[in-house]
Amino acid sequence: MHKNIKQKFKSLYGGEPTLFRSPGRINLLGEHTDYNEGYVLPAAIDKEIICAIAPNGMPVIRLHALDLGNSFEIEVDKIKPTDSGWANYILGVAAQYRKMGVTIQGFDAVFGGDIPLGAGLSSSAALECAFAYALDQLWNTQLQKLEMVKMAQMAEHEYAGVKCGIMDQFASMFGKKDHVIQLDCRSLDYSHFKIALHDFELILCDSHVKHSLTSSAYNERREQCEEGTRILKGQFPEINSLRDVKPEQLIAMKEAVDPLVYKRCSYVVHENLRVLKAVEMLDADDLKGFGELMYTTHHGLSIDYEVSCPELDFLVNFTETLEFVLGSRMMGGGFGGCSINIVKSSQVEEFIDKISKAYKQNTGIDMSAYRVKIENGTSKISE
Repeated sequence: MHKNIKQKFKSLYGGEPTLFRSPGRINLLGEHTDYNEGYVLPAAIDKEIICAIAPNGMPVIRLHALDLGNSFEIEVDKIKPTDSGWANYILGVAAQYRKMGVTIQGFDAVFGGDIPLGAGLSSSAALECAFAYALDQLWNTQLQKLEMVKMAQMAEHEYAGVKCGIMDQFASMFGKKDHVIQLDCRSLDYSHFKIALHDFELILCDSHVKHSLTSSAYNERREQCEEGTRILKGQFPEINSLRDVKPEQLIAMKEAVDPLVYKRCSYVVHENLRVLKAVEMLDADDLKGFGELMYTTHHGLSIDYEVSCPELDFLVNFTETLEFVLGSRMMGGGFGGCSINIVKSSQVEEFIDKISKAYKQNTGIDMSAYRVKIENGTSKISE
């Protein structure tokens, strides 16, 4: 793939570019905990964005999206959000450098990748991180990776208009081969934990549905969590977010909290505990126990947090009849997207065949499946 991107760069702009890569991400446990200052357990994957980039000596930025066949050009002193959706992710990153006082210079870039769009694998975060890293190298700003992660997040906030958490960009930048990242979304402290899959693989099942509730439901869930936190803080002043809540504190306040708010808070409190338990299981090489936590998380997301949908529930519930699947759950914000599954390697083809046919018969929708491996984070490509 990177050879095609480099060749396209040369045909469009001439010269020798430098190549960089940044991966998409999965999240094994810790869903909807990030905005409650909790814990998440993401990992970078072997599907990535690759960009070829070089300074052009002109006061202009020239971009080309290989997979879309689209080009974009803008003067460096006129960087602003545009109608070209994909260009905003790159311009937003360049704008963050300008905010830091870095003199923006003209550059040419071509990018492409193999991250499935709309599958919840954070192709936008990968694109932002690829360019945050590439521009750091291009302009020799010598930034720390965490600074670049924060810049990539702000690019999404300010230019793409999505008030995302920091997990996606963090996982893309800090990924480590065959390891998950336990990230504390309050302090941004993190640790890598080896995940030994042995004779199992990670398989994503793409439901190819996206229900329109996502943004409104997301905001509603945040408000419900904040309401629960306010009530709990009245009784327990040390509580500043659901991250601080112990299960017994929540139970003690059950009568004072709206039943729906209680369900939302209960899910988040227990999901944080599951992430902490999960890394203990990885240390103990207990993949079966880890998979059981995934099922428990899905049940919480579906019943208590109510961000699943019939299609995702079908995909997860179907796997419970298959002895070669250790764990399954919906992944991402909800109401569509992918399920993530731990499947015995020797039966992956059988798994994909069975679940695809059953899903088609049940929903009338064709499912896609992706085999993913856990890879390193953002880096320069050495040719």
